[in-house]
Amino acid sequence: MLGTQIVSTTAGWQLYERTNDAWALAAVGLVELAPVLVLILPAGNLADRAPRRTIAMGAYALLAVASVGLALVSAYAGPTLAIYGLLALIGAARAFAAPSVGTILPQLLSPQEFAVANAYASSTFQIASVSGPALGGWLIAIGGGATLAYTVAAVGQVIFIVMLGFVPARRPPPQAPGKARSARDVFAGFHFIRRNRIFLAAITLDMFAVLLGGAVALLPIFVKDVLHLGPTELGWLRAAPGIGAALMAFALTRLSPWQRPGRALLLTVCAFGLATIGFGLSQTFWLSFVCLLFTGVFDEISVLIRVTLEQLITPDRLRGRVASINHIFIGFSNQFGAFESGAAAALIGPMAAVVVGGIGSIIVALIVTRVFPELVTLGPLATLRPDDPSPPLGEVFE
Repeated sequence: MLGTQIVSTTAGWQLYERTNDAWALAAVGLVELAPVLVLILPAGNLADRAPRRTIAMGAYALLAVASVGLALVSAYAGPTLAIYGLLALIGAARAFAAPSVGTILPQLLSPQEFAVANAYASSTFQIASVSGPALGGWLIAIGGGATLAYTVAAVGQVIFIVMLGFVPARRPPPQAPGKARSARDVFAGFHFIRRNRIFLAAITLDMFAVLLGGAVALLPIFVKDVLHLGPTELGWLRAAPGIGAALMAFALTRLSPWQRPGRALLLTVCAFGLATIGFGLSQTFWLSFVCLLFTGVFDEISVLIRVTLEQLITPDRLRGRVASINHIFIGFSNQFGAFESGAAAALIGPMAAVVVGGIGSIIVALIVTRVFPELVTLGPLATLRPDDPSPPLGEVFE
């Protein structure tokens, strides 16, 4: 995550420095999203057939290669098109990383340990989210360009590959005897999510909230043209959501589980929208920092509820494929959200784009409340268990 954040921060800054065009930032989202949409279903199916650790190590090796390539393009003033090509390679690697890394934890823990373990895992994840952008901005500043930052990112990916080697390599459960593989197996994750309304509601809410509230994608514009600051401040503002998320993740390891997690999810998305609106209206560094920090606080609650829900209700034989579909939702919201934010900034201006996006997040939460009333009445997550697709609401609970 440290390396990923450094690359994301550095690529955005470098492209905007080269082009001074919001559409250049918008294109990043599409370039990273396209390979995910093409590869994520086969990647999820593979994660349910082969040791997930092995797939993860290969995916992150590809990420390291892409980071080295970006460093070389920067060092030798390579074409901007090459940057987009390497970002597409990163998107392809993430397509295989998401359903493999994201489904290792349930193979190692009991269901009763999921919620707290996810909070601790998210804490370390958010520490990297905080330090990565700040470190990326600092490396750009001291290196006088992007080369040093990309090199450090590659080192981070290699370290992760080595650490994965210490995780047990466990094969997913085998298919039932005599059952032939078919194209339907690849789409099994779709069928599971489509028929489980609670999880469908959670990921739909998360997807549209992030899609519309993508203020982070526009940070290079805000830092340079609105706040009139430099790469160091860019790093801190990119780190602000991670700081808020890390603080909330640590707090969640000590708090009692929610009695109404669905209601908490809806309220936090509304609060996320309000914080996004505040950032869009801000004219000062510190107010922008605080608003972005609170977007991280509220987003962390949403992510933890959604991830724990996914782990608890999904049978292990389907986890790779369900995770791949979930990543389509999340990848679509993040990468296409970056395109949407960049396009909106080019058309109506960055401040208006962010404010409208924040308002849109709140409207989506209100719509989901009406369309999926069962999410509002959802009971404690600890009472959920893996179930067959399409369980009636009363049968989801023990």
